[in-house]
Amino acid sequence: MTDTMTTFDLGPQARIIARLAEGVRDEQLADGTPCPDYAVRNLVGHLTGLAVAFRDAARKDLGPTTATPPGTATPDIGPDWREALPKALDELADAWRDPAAWTGMTRAGGVDLPGAVAGSVAADELVIHGWDLARATGQEYAPDPAALRASHTFLRAAADEGDDGGGIFGPVVPVPEAAPLLDRTVGLSGRDPGWTP
Repeated sequence: MTDTMTTFDLGPQARIIARLAEGVRDEQLADGTPCPDYAVRNLVGHLTGLAVAFRDAARKDLGPTTATPPGTATPDIGPDWREALPKALDELADAWRDPAAWTGMTRAGGVDLPGAVAGSVAADELVIHGWDLARATGQEYAPDPAALRASHTFLRAAADEGDDGGGIFGPVVPVPEAAPLLDRTVGLSGRDPGWTP
């Protein structure tokens, strides 16, 4: 993966995630998601945590939020999750609007990486987990086109660079090249675009 200085606004995708979260009913919090180890509540907790971590990565505010590898603990929601997630998403988007976020090195998930790559990873996390949340809760989903392109480019490069042709989040699920870009991106993330609860 290369440090390509392609920048874009994460705000539209962050707002899409916030709208999806608004549509989550309390009785859905224990439901399964395309992430095998996560119920909806864990997925929302993960989205909140990653929004904070990538906000701090953009600001180059390296510390506990950027040093913790994913999967260290199963994330969960607090009682204020309906306010905490949109706030964290707004702060994430605002932090990535600073051109300095896209330059130099930063850290996320305990990994040091170029700022431009971190921005693409943030977009990927929002696009893929937005799909996860929409599928798990029966909501319509159309990601922001710029974030979707960044996610696809990131996941395609990761799959192409892998020794076994697999993706970084699991084996690539084959999807026809004629399929919509979202389906192809979801397949690159190791998910079946046809997943249903």
